[in-house]
Amino acid sequence: MSSTTPLLDVSGLTKHFPILGGFPVRRKIGAVQAVDGLDFSVTEGESLGLVGESGCGKSTTGRLITRLLEPTAGRITYRGQDITHASRRQLAPVRSEIQMIFQDPYASLNPRQTVGKIIAGPMEINDVSPAGGREKRVRELLETVGLNPEHYNRFPHEFSGGQRQRIGVARALALEPKLIVADEPVSALDVSIQAQVVNLLQRLQRDLGIAFVFIAHDLAVVRHFSQRVAVMYLGRIVEIADRDQLYGNPRHPYTRALLSAVPEATAEDVPARERIRLVGDVPSPVHPPSGCRFRTRCWKATDLCASETPPLASADGSRDGHLTACHYPEETGTVVSRAAGSGSEDPVAGA
Repeated sequence: MSSTTPLLDVSGLTKHFPILGGFPVRRKIGAVQAVDGLDFSVTEGESLGLVGESGCGKSTTGRLITRLLEPTAGRITYRGQDITHASRRQLAPVRSEIQMIFQDPYASLNPRQTVGKIIAGPMEINDVSPAGGREKRVRELLETVGLNPEHYNRFPHEFSGGQRQRIGVARALALEPKLIVADEPVSALDVSIQAQVVNLLQRLQRDLGIAFVFIAHDLAVVRHFSQRVAVMYLGRIVEIADRDQLYGNPRHPYTRALLSAVPEATAEDVPARERIRLVGDVPSPVHPPSGCRFRTRCWKATDLCASETPPLASADGSRDGHLTACHYPEETGTVVSRAAGSGSEDPVAGA
């Protein structure tokens, strides 16, 4: 497979959670539109960052990709195979190649099992018997993630948060996956430990050629780790581009608001970047706005934004892969220099 052929291809991916009501017969009275029509792809060995505010659908997207959740609509293709609604038997060969690192290292490890048992679990479930035995393989994985192989018989409560996340990484590597979905892998860790875990993942990606979907709310971490970045808002991708393009020249107003909230160090003679302060709260995913979902907080919104949903497309007709879902995208080379409204609310940079 060539490097330009998508390892994972997602088209129109949608997940609506039903809202049930009524008595005595409960029936569907609405739906939470957690994810609503995502289109993106990931090539072999690539890292795609997924950022956005809390509740925008990032983690739900990760669980849909790994098929921990059943999609409502859309299509998920892995190595050319449609796995959108594949049965457990059909998914069996794919499960070992798509693994997940969970957000909370304290809750994702079974406290009643030893580290050796936890990491060997995927091998036992998939009936994998590596050369030299599973214990040897587990000890090798512990060493790979920077832990002492002698910790094989210890329990999770004997480790710090950063060490537990390394155990989670080792478990994800047990079946030699081609794609790892990392769902906020460092958000529960101290800042001093975050860099260690991110650098570990980056080294593993480089050495083992693993593709990553890196879900995070910390824009600085995503910039350090991901080669491409997709920005989500209220269940949809509003902008996706190469890392340098997105951070250096964001075209969607929401992306600009997020980036304006990132602290930056500047010299005394260099003017500070002006903050864009968004007015109002994120609309409910039960009743999202018509047209562009960001229009209720956007300083550029017009009647067109309310009546037509902007497609995720190139703003200037180029083929550089920089796609924006906006009727009035920022021009190339512009800088953040305007405020959105006069309210006092700070933009929530993916809190």
